[in-house]
Amino acid sequence: MNRHFVARTLNAVTLGSANPEQKEVLEAAQKQIGFIPNMYANMANVPGVLTTYLHGYAAFRQKSGFTPAEQEVVFLAVSQQNGCTYCTAAHSMIADKMSGVPAPVLAAIRAHQPIPDPKLKALYEFTQALVSTAGKPGQAAADAFLAAGYTEAHALQIILAAAVKTLSNYTNHLFQTEVDDKFAAYKVA
Repeated sequence: MNRHFVARTLNAVTLGSANPEQKEVLEAAQKQIGFIPNMYANMANVPGVLTTYLHGYAAFRQKSGFTPAEQEVVFLAVSQQNGCTYCTAAHSMIADKMSGVPAPVLAAIRAHQPIPDPKLKALYEFTQALVSTAGKPGQAAADAFLAAGYTEAHALQIILAAAVKTLSNYTNHLFQTEVDDKFAAYKVA
């Protein structure tokens, strides 16, 4: 079995254990979403990681030009490609309860099956190709993405989403972050 490095001396940061800089960013995150996810508590060990994540995440959500459903497809594609079960669970819940991803599309993504919506399929496949090739997707994936109605500016927005998810996915790998109760129903087996 291929084992990876896991944090042993860093612990989740709580509002009670946080230094002033950590506390400021955790309080801001709590104000935004109403609780402090386990992932944020881990990222706060280095406040710049969490503040960069929160800034990039908000920019993608607000200015990407993607619908909420398309945003979730991108986040799920990146998280699955990076093997992050925490973010896959969290974004599955958001996809289902908040972003309007059609149930058959979410089920297909979670089961690694063909996506029944051609436009979302092209988006998912392009995103996975972009991440799996370190930013050098093949021409076929790019052609399908553009033919589905997306633009080169959308591709750049996917790079922003991939950067944000890399911060969270890699942090979750490092800490083996436990899925929050809020996302538990969407836990990946």
